[in-house]
Parts: sequence; C-alpha cells; structure tokens
Amino acid sequence: MKKSIGAITVVYPTPVFVVGTYDKYAKANAMVAAWGGICCSDPACVSISLREATYTYSNILDKKAFTINIPSESYIKEVDYCGIVSGKAEDKFAATGLTPVKGELVDAPYIKEFPLILECSLLHSIKVGLHTLFIGQIKDVKVEEEALTKEGLPDIEKIKPLIFNPSSRTYYSTGKCLGNAFSIGKKG
Repeated sequence: MKKSIGAITVVYPTPVFVVGTYDKYAKANAMVAAWGGICCSDPACVSISLREATYTYSNILDKKAFTINIPSESYIKEVDYCGIVSGKAEDKFAATGLTPVKGELVDAPYIKEFPLILECSLLHSIKVGLHTLFIGQIKDVKVEEEALTKEGLPDIEKIKPLIFNPSSRTYYSTGKCLGNAFSIGKKG
C-alpha cells in the first residue's frame, strides 16, 4: 500500500550539475544545481531551475550563456563547496583549486577537471513559482578522451557522475548496468 507524503521535490536520479557562468566583470563562477535535465532532442537542449537569489541567475540573464559541468565522484568535496558558498562573496575556483576554461562557443567558463561539459546558449527562461527554468541550447559537448566508449560516446562508468538524493540531501554514485534500453523489453 502506498502512503501519501505530499507534494515534495523528489525524483530519482537527480543530477549534480555544476553550472559555469561569468559575471558582468568576467569573473568565473560555479554553482551546484540539482533541478535539471535534458528537455529537448532537436534542438539539443538542457534545462536548469534556479532561484532568483542566486549569483548565477543574473549571470545567465546577462551573458545569455552557461555551461553544465558533470563532475566525477573524485571531486565530491569541491562540488559540495561550490553548493555551499555564494560566488558573490567568494572565488570558488581559487578556493577549490578547480580551473575555469573559457568556453569556445559560448560566453561562459567550463571546469577543466570535470570529464563531461555542455556549452549552452540561453534559449528560453520561464518563471515557475520560486524558480526560473532556464533552457539552454547545447552548442557543444566536450568529453575527456579517456571517458569515451570505443564508439566515441560518453561512458557513464568512466565518468562516474554524482547523483543527488533530495529527500536526504546526500550524494550517491551510479550503479551497475542492468541491460540495453529498447531491447530488454522485447518478447523473445
């Protein structure tokens, strides 16, 4: 029997996105966002939802660009720090030792040490209650060569992305592969 627990913000898995932006003075910033995901295939788009109070919010509106940086498990401490402090008061790159790299196609920095990067231009912003949904058109995906499959695609087992559990506010790693999508459901 199911028990109702009310309208809460929980879904699994929830990504750990580190959003890279520049402020109006070209200072690089990185914030952690868990409300996000792929939202369109054509054009390729990703969405993130941010509160207006965040430093990144105004940076995205000003520059019309952001990056989504997917950290590996080995950077959990740096990632968590980026989610604790505000870029208004602190240079997160200096504090964590992470390296901002100027995006090649958008006016936003990406994080050199993270294995998977999406460079995005702002396509839409939609106010939804406390948050604004930012939809970014993916202009390029960058992947560390050692994190690619032999077919040249990102390998989740090599990237080892972090996952956020919103109900307990904890981080997790990915689990084992269970089978091929669009295949295991076929009768036979």
